[in-house]
Amino acid sequence: MIIRIALILTFAALTLFISADILLLLTIPKLSEMITQLGLVTLLSAFSLLVIIGLLTISKLIGSSCIIYFSAGQRLQRRLLFILTKQQQLKQLFYFKKEQIHYVTEHTRKRLLVADNRQQIKTLSTAISNDLKSLKHQLPKNHFLQLQKENIQCREQQDIEALIQLQQKIATIHYT
Repeated sequence: MIIRIALILTFAALTLFISADILLLLTIPKLSEMITQLGLVTLLSAFSLLVIIGLLTISKLIGSSCIIYFSAGQRLQRRLLFILTKQQQLKQLFYFKKEQIHYVTEHTRKRLLVADNRQQIKTLSTAISNDLKSLKHQLPKNHFLQLQKENIQCREQQDIEALIQLQQKIATIHYT
């Protein structure tokens, strides 16, 4: 409704400006000047009315938004969203901590497995060396050196299967 009034005032001001131009062409300068002043006042009042209505509408919207924002329902809803977000963050943190613990545990397990394999190979190689020393006088020298060389080579290559086969070979030699 108020916008219609502002538009009517604007069209009235334009009509007054056109009539002022017509009066100026008819060489009636005083009346033309007064109508121009009236048109300016009308146009100014139309724009002022629009600005005032705009400011009032904006302030009304701001006020209602503030009332809604600070209402109990909205506060509870914001708190609920905060709690849900916090819960989601904690779930993600738990997941990543679980993954980190799994990674560290798996890495430690692999490291311990490698160390244990190395220790087992060293122990097996020592046992094979002791068996070879006990068979030193029963075996030909080149065969003894060949078995000893295999023992050292398997130990350096960390090949536990080859060491087990070598131990079985020595055991068959020992018992025959």
